[in-house]
Amino acid sequence: MEGIVYTTVSEVSGPLMIVEGIKDVGYGEVVRITTSEGEKRLGQVLEVGEGKAVIQVFEGTRGLDTKGTSVQFTGKPMEVGVTTEMMGRIFSGVGRPIDGSPPPIPEEMRDVNGSPINPSAREYPRDPIQTGISTIDGMNTLVRGQKLPIFSGSGLPHNTIAAQIARQAKVRGQENFAVVFCAMGITAEEADFFMHDFEETGAIERSVLFLNLADNPAIERLIAPKMALTVAEYFAFDKGMHVLVILTET
Repeated sequence: MEGIVYTTVSEVSGPLMIVEGIKDVGYGEVVRITTSEGEKRLGQVLEVGEGKAVIQVFEGTRGLDTKGTSVQFTGKPMEVGVTTEMMGRIFSGVGRPIDGSPPPIPEEMRDVNGSPINPSAREYPRDPIQTGISTIDGMNTLVRGQKLPIFSGSGLPHNTIAAQIARQAKVRGQENFAVVFCAMGITAEEADFFMHDFEETGAIERSVLFLNLADNPAIERLIAPKMALTVAEYFAFDKGMHVLVILTET
């Protein structure tokens, strides 16, 4: 059940907004914001106290005012709808489709603030993931269940390497393989490169992309990797797939 709609916004500053006179609001709760012009945005409660709530607005506070803005508390944490239909799709940092197709119908909604996995319950990492890059496969092998950081500097082709790994990666003898790709703070040119590369090589068919652009609110970069990891867990644990997660940031 959706919560009460408040029009008691007292202050808007940077990516934050303060709403007064609130009741029964919890930390981390998702907020639906409607501007005076009818535009819809999402936010999340950062702090609650003395009848006030501090809200972090994901799409930025430009155009928000203290008079015509309404706020609705949903009573739920940030969630993403998961479904196998997400395969081959491209989403924004907050999980909205940006590939021109309608939103997929979710099988269920998942809290992006997942619980940690018991380390003792993990299987010992044994199976290598072939990236198709000899220096990684031969000298710094990527193994299922492990992380492989790749550090880069300004002007170096880290985006090219990330795209190459995404289209070439595979687990030997396993066809049920997927890639969840999340890029944060990239330029429109870099976003076009990723979308064109994935589509041209056919890698998009087994991939889910989350793209946060440099001109998007910086606060979205906090939620984008959580979205990507939640979707990856769905494919891995619910659908029994082998999943490679690639996170890249400019």
